[in-house]
Amino acid sequence: MLDPELLKTFVTVSEQRSFTRAAAQLNRTQSAVSMQVKRLEELLGTALFARTTSQVALTPSGEALLGYAHRILALHDEAVGRIRQHQNEGQVRLGIMDDYGTSIVPPLLASFGQRYPRIRVSMETGLTAKMTERLGEDFDLVIAMHPKGQGGGDFLRQEQAVWAAAPDHVVDAQAPLSVALYPSGCLFREWAMAALDKARRPWRLAFVSHSSAAVEAVVAQGLAVSVFKAGTFPKGLRALSRDDGMPRLPQAGIRLHRAPALTEAGALLASHLVAGIRRDAGAANGR
Repeated sequence: MLDPELLKTFVTVSEQRSFTRAAAQLNRTQSAVSMQVKRLEELLGTALFARTTSQVALTPSGEALLGYAHRILALHDEAVGRIRQHQNEGQVRLGIMDDYGTSIVPPLLASFGQRYPRIRVSMETGLTAKMTERLGEDFDLVIAMHPKGQGGGDFLRQEQAVWAAAPDHVVDAQAPLSVALYPSGCLFREWAMAALDKARRPWRLAFVSHSSAAVEAVVAQGLAVSVFKAGTFPKGLRALSRDDGMPRLPQAGIRLHRAPALTEAGALLASHLVAGIRRDAGAANGR
């Protein structure tokens, strides 16, 4: 059996070309390093180093072993790291917008659960503007939407607000526009109302819900128009533009906020979400 500790000593001596320098790097005595190399040579039945008074060189057997030693040690470190990952445990409370909570984040939580099965994640969806005020009390992490360039936290991706209607919905410029929006405190609600008022477009609030799925269902039936993010735009709806008489809406920034005293479990989930959402955004932009 090839002991990883013996292989580590062998690799260090081969890199340093000196038992003395290898001993210093490994924080051991030179005699201990020599004994470990001797033990490895006895296990393999061959000399691994050719020693002279001025230098240490690998023998042909040593050269043959070196590549295998690197691979064995790398696999050993990977295995230890993976097992230690599985030992991380704790609970993380995540607050997030409804549409991201039903489309963007669940696959990332699934991959996180496979990597860290002993970390429990609880997720609440809703208006994230109020969630950021409860960081540290009710939430460890919050993924929230802010006006472009504002909000602090870790920037994840940019989102364009887009008007949406049913495919066969004809927007009548003469009649008051029926609008389905989210409750007070939602950034898209504020933007939609302000844009319509600025354009002097008559409108009425026909439907209000915390649920993006409910808003989508109302819009899909042709009962109203609404506003969605371009990155989570419902497949069954039609995007409206100025050609439909709709005013342009601003861009938003999606950002991750962390509680002041974040646990290791929370930090691991935060890193996983940041990497995953940024990667998905890059892939979407590349299409």
